[in-house]
Amino acid sequence: MNFKSILASAIIASAFVSCQHSTKNAGEMIQISNPILPGYFADPSVVENNGKYYVYATIDPWGGDSLSCWVTEDFQNWEYHQLNWPTKDACRTANSGNSNVWAPSAIKKGDKYYMYISVGSEVWAGVADSPLGPWKNMLGDKPLLEYDKTGYCHVIDAEVFIDEDGKNYLYWGSGWNWTNGRCYVAELADDMHTFLTEAKEITPTNYFEAPFVNRIDDTYFLTYSDGITIEDSYKVRYATSNSPFGPFVEADNSPILQKDPEKQVYGPGHHTLTTINGEMYILYHKHRLPFIEGTAYRQMCMDKITFSDCGKKINNVVPTDGFMMPKVGETKEKGTIKNIKATASSTRDKYCDASNVLDNSFQTMWAPAEGDKTSNLVLDFAKETEVKEITVIFEYPWEKYQFDCLATVDGTSWANFYQNDGMFSVGSPLKLKVNEKAKQIKFDFKSDVAIWAIYVD
Repeated sequence: MNFKSILASAIIASAFVSCQHSTKNAGEMIQISNPILPGYFADPSVVENNGKYYVYATIDPWGGDSLSCWVTEDFQNWEYHQLNWPTKDACRTANSGNSNVWAPSAIKKGDKYYMYISVGSEVWAGVADSPLGPWKNMLGDKPLLEYDKTGYCHVIDAEVFIDEDGKNYLYWGSGWNWTNGRCYVAELADDMHTFLTEAKEITPTNYFEAPFVNRIDDTYFLTYSDGITIEDSYKVRYATSNSPFGPFVEADNSPILQKDPEKQVYGPGHHTLTTINGEMYILYHKHRLPFIEGTAYRQMCMDKITFSDCGKKINNVVPTDGFMMPKVGETKEKGTIKNIKATASSTRDKYCDASNVLDNSFQTMWAPAEGDKTSNLVLDFAKETEVKEITVIFEYPWEKYQFDCLATVDGTSWANFYQNDGMFSVGSPLKLKVNEKAKQIKFDFKSDVAIWAIYVD
């Protein structure tokens, strides 16, 4: 089941609870930490299928040649996948711009999965039989929406919405040079790529990009981003209408999500809404730390979103470092061995200390100093310990990392249980089978490296 297809009913249920002043038995709770993903990703879209959640996202900085997809069953353990489509090479016309693969919108309808993606300032439409594909372009070698040569609209950020009556709508549009954002809507046929209506401009006040539509009763909510994504001005606003074609009027309490310097949250925006165990959440990106204006290294966050006034008003979202949510799936405990100290040959800056690999946070990492070409990282256990497996989460899941990993019980005799001379490790997470007794474990790196987290079991 796709969450967008049940979004309206879930929000209605939430609104009913609010109006009746009743409470929900949350059951077992789990801790979610922000950012939820290791690395630099933006513009999320979520699909659920058979208990697995697929988060599609732009690869930062400024997109990549392909699209990322992270898969989880519990929102704590994630596995990275790179899709066969869309790619920069496969989505190109004579009129295409230079922009990379951006801003996915994925949905399930019937037994098919559909995706709308921005490549080269054009919108392309894909279809697949499963969330991980293989995906293919529904229109062969053509885009669904072509590059706008007039410069009036930046043709990106398409978002699909399926109404309660089964009708399909596509929303899209941004502006150039961070000004004059435009928002359009058109109805799609059941084939999900034929337009049944002409495109209609419905731009609300303070709109720049990233439209997302959902419905409660007879009210349509258009949430969108405003500001400049490479600055701290980026934020989420919303407007309402009684029709999917508008007009949309911005709400009195808009914006609902914006920077929070005390919590070091800068530029939150380009979001999706999703429902898990009957609760509503907003997934969005914010800037990495330290925040450097003018850069596009964004990280994925997730927080609870609520409604009031019997579902007619979206409450302000408070960005968090983490929160408790009802348990999802079977949570797999990671890092069962504790009391570990991490040291390194060098450290890049205060945000990149060696201890960060053990803090269970994707907001911090370890990285060696610039110029340290033979860096190492040492894990020191409180006592001799039987180590079965080590999970390493590198900065970039698609990059190639070359290293040796050794274990010792006395500090002098080292057993090399992982050696990849001439080979490179790639992917996330990377799991190393150890099955050694150790007092210390050392990583000797032969390539540039940075690590978000290490878990020892």
